[in-house]
Amino acid sequence: MFRKKISEQGFTLIELMVVIVILGVLAALIAPRIMGRPEEARRTKARIQIEGIETALKLYKLDNGSYPSTEQGLEALIETPSVGKLPKNWRKGGYLEKGKVPKDPWANDYVYLSPGNHDGYDLMSYGPDGEQGGEDEDKDINSWETD
Repeated sequence: MFRKKISEQGFTLIELMVVIVILGVLAALIAPRIMGRPEEARRTKARIQIEGIETALKLYKLDNGSYPSTEQGLEALIETPSVGKLPKNWRKGGYLEKGKVPKDPWANDYVYLSPGNHDGYDLMSYGPDGEQGGEDEDKDINSWETD
C-alpha cells in the first residue's frame, strides 16, 4: 500500500481561507467596474417606477373620471383621498402594489403635479441631486420623456 505523507495531503484550512479572502477582495474591487454603471441602473429603475405609477394613475382615472389633484398627491393611489374632489369609485386596496408609493432610487419622493404642464399630470424624479433641473447624471427623469 502506498501512503502519502501528512505534509503532502493537500491544503490546510488556513491556506484555503487566505485564498478565499484574496478572491473576495479582488471581487469587491473589480466587480463594480465590470458590472458597470450603477447610476445608469438607478435611472432605468426610476423610469420603470414612473411607468408603474403612470399605470396606477390611469386606472385611478378610469375608475374616478380624473387624476388625483396635486393636493391629493400620489397618496391617493394607496388610500382614499379626504381633500379636494373626492373619488366616487375608489378601488378597495388601492392602485399600487405593496400599498405604498415608492421612493425614487435616490430615496427621494416623486414629484407629482395635476393638472400638469405636459399631460393630465406631470410625474418627475429630480435625480441624484434631488433638485429640479440638472445636466448629465443629475438630469431629471420626467414622465413625458419616458418611452
